[in-house]
Amino acid sequence: MTQQQTTGGDVRLTGISKTYGSFTAVHPLDLTVPQGSFFALLGASGCGKTTTLRIIAGLEEATTGTVSLGGKDITGLPAYKRPVNTVFQSYALFPHLDITENIAFGLRRRGVKSVRKQVGDMLELVQLGDFARRKPHQLSGGQQQRVAVARALINHPQVLLLDEPLGALDLKLRRRMQLELKRIQTEVGITFVHVTHDQEEAMTMADTVAVMNGGRVEQLGAPADLYENPKTTFVANFLGTSNLIEGEIAGCGTDIVVSAGGGKLRLPGDRCSAPAVTGGRVLLGIRPEKISLAHADAAGRIAEGRNRVTGRIVDSSFIGVSTQYVVESPAGRELQVYEQNIERDARLVPGAEVVLHWNPAHTFGLDASQSKLAGTMGDAGVETVEDVS
Repeated sequence: MTQQQTTGGDVRLTGISKTYGSFTAVHPLDLTVPQGSFFALLGASGCGKTTTLRIIAGLEEATTGTVSLGGKDITGLPAYKRPVNTVFQSYALFPHLDITENIAFGLRRRGVKSVRKQVGDMLELVQLGDFARRKPHQLSGGQQQRVAVARALINHPQVLLLDEPLGALDLKLRRRMQLELKRIQTEVGITFVHVTHDQEEAMTMADTVAVMNGGRVEQLGAPADLYENPKTTFVANFLGTSNLIEGEIAGCGTDIVVSAGGGKLRLPGDRCSAPAVTGGRVLLGIRPEKISLAHADAAGRIAEGRNRVTGRIVDSSFIGVSTQYVVESPAGRELQVYEQNIERDARLVPGAEVVLHWNPAHTFGLDASQSKLAGTMGDAGVETVEDVS
């Protein structure tokens, strides 16, 4: 199937907010979704991501602000007049219709007589050509999800909105469908806006991710940039795992020198979002997979110039591709280290004295006035309420 030519443009939210009485679900935000991109709204339950999506769809009326598509203000348009379609977690397929008629439903409702070729193209796109005459109950969850996508795409929307579309699938199928949805989006070339609470899902599929927290966009960017260069503790913790070591800035320059855990650690000055002031407090961040672990007896073989912290292993978990260690150290009570299982040192067991070491270039710095628990399950604001939608 050849890529469709889109005539739409960017989706722009300007000053969009939503309040319910005294509760603010979405604080005023400006957001641009580039035409043809796969854009993810990512956050925990209650962060406002679903409300934002429903405002774009016209299913929810914004309290303030405007929604425009391709430069045209669509704020006042009802949902059925907007050039967008939505796929929900519950696929809402018609159980009495076969797959062909489910996909053709929108065209037939608009009075289109000849639907065979368009339906055939869609079946080919979602790789369900052999299932055209089956009923929804004869399909797997992943196949039903693809039918729902095909039914939405056949109407040629300028934007496809996806509200937790993979949430009902098991883990293995969900991962396969992530790749399928990305393939479909690349092939049809239209804008996808995807709401999810699953970090891996957003990072696997999206070109751009908006991390939402408490009704605000916490950080916006490409998945790799958000992961490597988080600007807040919430983003650092919500996107994977981060070790956050509290310290005091001892020197500023191209590199920032931090006193922490009885030693000196370095990080690039351009990777520090905290005020770079000598004597100021900073949270020094390092991802668990960036750290190497050496037994104390092998400390002399660690290359010069690497950040290093001493500690003692308190727990280890073998998970196949890697071993995950928890290390108690003067720099932190529970530092996480993920080591690939290539050449495991048999001495690295609970109770062993070790040295954690890593390339200073992999370190980032955050403002120490933030909670170290933001974005974790220990943060009271995460995963406690359902999205308002």
